[in-house]
Amino acid sequence: MAITIKEVTGRQDLRRFVRFPNELYAGNEYYVPQIETMELDTLTPEKNRAFEVCEGKYWLAEDGDGKVIGRIAGIINYKYNQKIGRKLCRFGWIDFIESQEVVHQLIGKVEEYAREKGMDVVEGPVGFLEFDISGVLVEGFDQVPTAYGKYNYPYYEPLILAEGYVKSTDFVEYRISVPTDLDRYHRMARIVSERYGLREGDYKSKSELLRKYVDGIFSVMNSCYSKLHGFSELSPAQCEDLKKQFLPNINIDYVSVIVDRNDKVIGFGITLPSLSLALQKAKGHLFPFGFIHVLRALRKNDTIDALLIAISEEYQDKGVNAMIVSKIGEGMKKNGIKYVESTRELEDNHNVQNIWGRFEHRLHKRARVYIKELQ
Repeated sequence: MAITIKEVTGRQDLRRFVRFPNELYAGNEYYVPQIETMELDTLTPEKNRAFEVCEGKYWLAEDGDGKVIGRIAGIINYKYNQKIGRKLCRFGWIDFIESQEVVHQLIGKVEEYAREKGMDVVEGPVGFLEFDISGVLVEGFDQVPTAYGKYNYPYYEPLILAEGYVKSTDFVEYRISVPTDLDRYHRMARIVSERYGLREGDYKSKSELLRKYVDGIFSVMNSCYSKLHGFSELSPAQCEDLKKQFLPNINIDYVSVIVDRNDKVIGFGITLPSLSLALQKAKGHLFPFGFIHVLRALRKNDTIDALLIAISEEYQDKGVNAMIVSKIGEGMKKNGIKYVESTRELEDNHNVQNIWGRFEHRLHKRARVYIKELQ
């Protein structure tokens, strides 16, 4: 099969880049399309503040008829490289037909790009920032991913391994059953509140939550996530991008913000109603009718996705998680939520996993990041 690798240089090719997975997985019951306009914004330097610290190139693989049969992005996050003291190039947005030669040529382009930029190691799939989708699905092929995960065919891993890559780290996802009795968490929350002078933040609406506490939330997140794989501190502009991406969909019933006596944020939990089925119905477009499915999912759902959670280091292991679970648990009970999807979390992030440890839960998805030292 004749294969041509073409660098994405214009808007038309970028649209083809974004749309390829929707073509590859057409009719697949587990695939959840991303919203095309949001993907375009993420990949456009003028729209994504991650390019303050990153650069990237994108490539398409085409067959002899000019049909797209694969895609990949090469990314360098200079701020993260400075943090870890390595010359690392990332690959991301990788999708392909079942062909070793297609994979070889796509990854070869990233490795060539990495060498040109003086990098000596390649890792992926990873995005610009920690909040972009990472990893290749290796377990859970019969599960619908969250809106913040990604489905792929089982042939991805063996074809990537054949290019000399090995496991770097895994992300795991849990499906958690919401308990009907939250009394033990309410009791623990009261004890922790009284012992350390902590309380739930004072907000009655989403706008009030954002006005009073959003900066504190990002401050705690930057501090707590600093040691996580792939994370570099978010700039104020990057925080603004995240606000636009996630916060419009929040429901304060599913949010907890814990503050100290001075109203300073020391911990938080943010969960969102699951949008997976709504995005399947939207088929990658909010308009003209996709937004209706999203709005319905936000109002009526039996599943929420645990998106973000962090507790300041000085308050870790002091039961603050019970306060977060107590508050969000009441919201889940009020709205008939039966399940929580944990979204992708690092396999060794036991602080987060311990939050759900006493609930009925099962690990049902695993995604893998790979690494290769360049010769």
